[in-house]
Amino acid sequence: MNSVIITRRREMAISSESVEGLIGTFRESLKAQGFEIYPFKVGWYNAVLSPAHHLHYPADTLAVVVLSSPSMFERSFLPFLRSQCCEGLRDPIDQCSAHTVSSAVSLCFPSQSVDVSYDYEMLPNRRPKFLAQTAAHVSGAAYYYQKSDVHSPPWADKKMFGVCMHPKLGGWFAIRALLVFKDVRAGADLQQKDPPDCVRSQEERIELLERFNFRWQDWSYRDMVPTEERYSDQQREYFRTPPGQRGELLRHWGFLTDTDSEKQSSTNKQG
Repeated sequence: MNSVIITRRREMAISSESVEGLIGTFRESLKAQGFEIYPFKVGWYNAVLSPAHHLHYPADTLAVVVLSSPSMFERSFLPFLRSQCCEGLRDPIDQCSAHTVSSAVSLCFPSQSVDVSYDYEMLPNRRPKFLAQTAAHVSGAAYYYQKSDVHSPPWADKKMFGVCMHPKLGGWFAIRALLVFKDVRAGADLQQKDPPDCVRSQEERIELLERFNFRWQDWSYRDMVPTEERYSDQQREYFRTPPGQRGELLRHWGFLTDTDSEKQSSTNKQG
């Protein structure tokens, strides 16, 4: 069945119903492991960015952004560590995300040409391979609140970093990967939908950006909207531990050997 669909896909754009048919099994596979996926067209992403950040594919090329929900830690990360897949030299969360997504891509799209980029990957010019929060916003997954979303911002010329908020998870999620289906053209009926605006008032938006920029360590920005799911106590302990000490924490939990924890050299991630 897949080979027939792929052959037709190279000849014509596919409908939104066919898009869901294409990615449905992939969606369910990742959902069971604590991930969510949201499709979009490359043109939606490129339309809001400068050419330096464009994805170099035709505008109607199908793309998918992958998010991790709080349950990913128990459903994927801890089983990943128990399987002794961790190589020690890279961030274990990155390894888990890459292993889970790449395995699902190989299983669900064995004959498809899919470019996969991860949130931690950089281009030779040191730019990220994709702007994760922009991808989440244009896909409708999570609203990317920025300084431009505040009328008469009180910070003058001070740089304020933006932050995505998920309508059901608040800030308790992470953007992990981008998939581009190089040979798939999404038809005109795949229409862009705005992400839910869950921080509507100007006062709340100011509070959100100030919490994220000035007090991000206390994680209070994550609870700016009601949430259905939060990080477990064990997950909080992991992400609150300084990256350089996470290898020792995993060894204490029984997931790494002494040698592994000595090799551990994580990047500074906050989950």
